[in-house]
Amino acid sequence: MSPDAQLLPPNVIEHWYAGGPALAAWRGLAAVGNRSPEEWIGATVARFGDPDHGPAALADGTPLVDAVRADPVAWLGRSDGAPGDTGVLVKLLDAGQRLPVHVHPTRDYASRHLGCAYGKTEAWYVLEAGPDAAVWVGWREDVTPQRVSELVDDQDAETMLALMHRIPVRPGDGVLVPGGTPHAIGAGILLVEAQEPTDQSILLERNNTDASDAEVFLGLDRDTALSVVDVDALADPGRLLRHAEAAPAKAVSVLPAEADPYFRAELLTAGAEVPAGFAVAVVVAGRGVLISADGAQLDVTAGHTLVVPAACGNWSVDGDARLLVCRAGTSWPPHRPEGTS
Repeated sequence: MSPDAQLLPPNVIEHWYAGGPALAAWRGLAAVGNRSPEEWIGATVARFGDPDHGPAALADGTPLVDAVRADPVAWLGRSDGAPGDTGVLVKLLDAGQRLPVHVHPTRDYASRHLGCAYGKTEAWYVLEAGPDAAVWVGWREDVTPQRVSELVDDQDAETMLALMHRIPVRPGDGVLVPGGTPHAIGAGILLVEAQEPTDQSILLERNNTDASDAEVFLGLDRDTALSVVDVDALADPGRLLRHAEAAPAKAVSVLPAEADPYFRAELLTAGAEVPAGFAVAVVVAGRGVLISADGAQLDVTAGHTLVVPAACGNWSVDGDARLLVCRAGTSWPPHRPEGTS
């Protein structure tokens, strides 16, 4: 039997940083603690070094990754990717404090040093933000590898942030963060994060964490780990930003086109159609009915999270629901050099 579109049970992840209450309130869930700041939605991958946390389950308890492996054509519309790979990881993230300055691998770096075909280019779509909410993305001026090393040695967060672009954000903003770009999320922001399906982070700032060097540097030696940092100035941070408003009968991208090879994220309203393929969706407002090509229907309301398999065919939503629909990018499945995972 082909899988249907279905709502997902909560998949909240504990973490070292503060957050969780805003996420639970937005989702309409019982609070689960002040250090439960992430929910991994439709995930088929695990936290780095922690295989028991991350993968999502379907409503009947079946791990999604097992379902995808068992019938990739029904779930993905094709079978030429790595087993269980959907091409995208989606999270809800509640920053109860400013996150540390960190960086993620590019695909080339991950292939050479981590044996992985994916890096971790990511993007944020802001759901809620305080009046002074901001993120930091990229250097304002060229730095050198030596300067990066000194910043990491000194652990001078104030200097790190001063060297970066501070970008105020508000609900509806989309921010793309390419692999290799140093960044940090400010406190008081609730967002949806779409990213390549890995959990690879290298911390430049270690304040508020007791993580070991192995955890901070992904098990790599220090110099190799820090070599991922793009030392060039981000001359035009505006190219990574987009503010999107939902439009009647349209699927509106919330991200700049530069994100398309990695993942896609679109606001969907009634009257627009999503092409067949695997999708993870978050209902960001309203209520309505998701309608599959065969006429199957699923009631959705604000705060719901769901997966839509390729077997549903082209699909749409009716009512006043507004969905953020996340899908794999145009380069999926990625080229996998021999020996990569």
